[in-house]
Amino acid sequence: MKRILLVLAIAASAGLTACSSSSTPAVMATANAATTGGSAKGDFGPPQGEPIHAVLTSPPHVPPPVNRNYPAKVIVDLEVIEKEMPISEGVTYTFWTFGGTVPGSFIRVRQGDTVEFHLKNAPDSKMPHNIDLHGVTGPGGGAASSFTAPGHESQFTFKALNQGIYVYHCATAPVGMHVANGMYGLILVEPPEGLSKVDHEYYVMQGDFYTTGKYREKGHQPFDMEKAIDENPTYVLFNGAEGALTGDKALAAKTGETVRLFVGNGGPNLVSSFHVIGEIFDKVQPEGGTHPQENVQTTLIPAGGAATVEFHLEVPGSYVLVDHSIFRAFNKGALAILKVDGPENKAIYSGKEVDAVYLGDRSEPNLKAVSTAATAHAAGTLTKEEQIAAGKQLFTGTCSVCHQANGQGLPSVFPPLAKSDYIAADPKRIIDVVLHGLNGKVKVNGTEYNSVMPPMTQLTDDEVANIATYVLNSWDNPGGRVAKEEVATVRANPPASKPAEH
Repeated sequence: MKRILLVLAIAASAGLTACSSSSTPAVMATANAATTGGSAKGDFGPPQGEPIHAVLTSPPHVPPPVNRNYPAKVIVDLEVIEKEMPISEGVTYTFWTFGGTVPGSFIRVRQGDTVEFHLKNAPDSKMPHNIDLHGVTGPGGGAASSFTAPGHESQFTFKALNQGIYVYHCATAPVGMHVANGMYGLILVEPPEGLSKVDHEYYVMQGDFYTTGKYREKGHQPFDMEKAIDENPTYVLFNGAEGALTGDKALAAKTGETVRLFVGNGGPNLVSSFHVIGEIFDKVQPEGGTHPQENVQTTLIPAGGAATVEFHLEVPGSYVLVDHSIFRAFNKGALAILKVDGPENKAIYSGKEVDAVYLGDRSEPNLKAVSTAATAHAAGTLTKEEQIAAGKQLFTGTCSVCHQANGQGLPSVFPPLAKSDYIAADPKRIIDVVLHGLNGKVKVNGTEYNSVMPPMTQLTDDEVANIATYVLNSWDNPGGRVAKEEVATVRANPPASKPAEH
């Protein structure tokens, strides 16, 4: 009898212990904070304290860290706005937006929070909309519960069970069209212990856009469903517009600082090969997952996916963010700038130390005409014909890759030198272009070009004069002659702004 009572007592004690453990999920979850990635460990119990209204930010800005050690009820108010905005210079597009921006407002909550979501659709909208948040556990990610007609508001509630960085987007039919018009954004579900401290956090999101007009064709451009179905975008952009993160809108940091980028890909079609030229990601959380990868050069971000990347800045300069499917960067717009200020660190990066012409085993006889011209110039007997012969050889080794041996250039990329109205308007401007480069838009023979001509500072005054003379006297150009002394004068007066570099 005593043995039976003892067994019952032990069982009762074990039952009480089990009940005590199961009745304090927040305590258990906090104890396992380092392993709270999954939804089974993401329920920290009911919300505590007063409801909190979420701080929403427009890109590229990110709301401040949550800085809470308990789950809360967080109220999110987000409005759908259909509006016409620039997609490129001189080009407009009717975007459908969450919060009036592309991407939509950044949302930041803590794992275990209960989120009360209010979706409003502006009265002047033409379409109904909803929202599918990839951070929601539940059918449709909230889409069915948030279908909202123009001039109406919907509300639903979910618990943020999984930490990570998640895409949200509209899921109203036709879904692809809503997404292609800019209806996407990011929601960050912080782990309970928060994220590590960094100096800067930025919000960057890629999207592909489909317009009836060609790339940079001026005026208002409607959506092209056929291009979208064929997955042939006119633009591939960061933050909804060409140049959205360049110039005075570039991201900013200083040497010695650490930057964290929350990078999303709204799609609707393309996978992003995200890369920062001149930096290596110290840490990447691929696809927004819990376990990081280190020392990554380029990370894939699928359509409807996101990643967190972090890197430390050692040397100053302009760092270019690109989709490394590289024609998207330089011919469809997927390009942004992180401008880093601070002192040089020559031990880490020296800058250019040698800049000289190298022609390899082609140098003889290629340089024979160049040597002849140099000797004639020294003797004071240099003829225009000798300059042209030398200039032709130098042009072949220096300029023909872009402008072609026949001077025709590359259509839509590099302007022609042949029968060029740009040269004819001011023949001597060719000196400045060769010495100092040319960056930005230029119209040649009725066609607009927007590429980068790097400065050819490695060329001597003699060489520049000879190349210029060759170009002026070739391919139906107006003729003329450039002297070494003219080049020296232009070299001594560089332009005020520094030319672009890659």
